[in-house]
Amino acid sequence: MTSSGTPERLVFVGDSITDAGRDRGDVTSLGDGYVSLVAADLPKAAVVNLGIGGNRAVDLEERWEREVAPTAPDVLTVYVGVNDTWRRFDAGDPTGAEAFEATYRRLLARVPDSPRLVLVEPFLLPVRPEQEAWLEDLEGKRDVVARLAAEFGAALVPLHSLLTRAARDAGAAALAPDGVHPTPPASRIIADAWLTAYADVAQTILDNDVRLQG
Repeated sequence: MTSSGTPERLVFVGDSITDAGRDRGDVTSLGDGYVSLVAADLPKAAVVNLGIGGNRAVDLEERWEREVAPTAPDVLTVYVGVNDTWRRFDAGDPTGAEAFEATYRRLLARVPDSPRLVLVEPFLLPVRPEQEAWLEDLEGKRDVVARLAAEFGAALVPLHSLLTRAARDAGAAALAPDGVHPTPPASRIIADAWLTAYADVAQTILDNDVRLQG
């Protein structure tokens, strides 16, 4: 809950992993991925899913002022990057780490001071030999997300390392059959990782409030 007693507004923006098949004509639709799991675990929160399958950072930028800014989030989660890698290999349309960072930085610069930020690291679990070559490209995007999280004081969800460890036991295909799109068990891992980051953010805010009141 916010200090005024109203439900906290959690807004998620990203690509297909956030989208997770939501009905884009229904503002209450959350899809069947990690966002819906978060909403179930935080029933007092008002959750908004703005994921769109296939989005890259430039696509988020194109719709930011129209779709994201008006939602006035208390906590804003940004999860993007794997398509910035994928399009290099399936469409010959690369996005370098510097361009990715420049776009991502512009997005975060538009966020008002009041929302708390959660940035999710993009992940890839290679299930085909050729996907091993994607990892180097994705690493640059992952580094950008970690660096911007530190710079902007955002919570970071270290998703690639978490899912890579999980894949050692379960197998990559059991978590993401195409290496990118999570199965229900993987969505649960993502949701739990997000909830851990969110708890840290909430505790930081609480600590700050206590210091201000003292």
